[in-house]
Amino acid sequence: MSEFPLLPLEKIAKKAGKEFGIDRISLAGVKELRNTLLEIADKIAQDAVAACHHAKRVTVKREDILMAVRR
Repeated sequence: MSEFPLLPLEKIAKKAGKEFGIDRISLAGVKELRNTLLEIADKIAQDAVAACHHAKRVTVKREDILMAVRR
């Protein structure tokens, strides 16, 4: 799952940690964050495609993604 860069995720984690005085995140932590986010994104995409298919469309629309996120 190396197709998604780690640096943006490291920045997100550091920004989230500032409130608690945390300014470092391990490489293993960033990799786990990436893997978890990709798993969540994959599930959302699958649900959005299913909604699109149910609506007899071939284009996934914004509302399909929003519906999938709400599930």
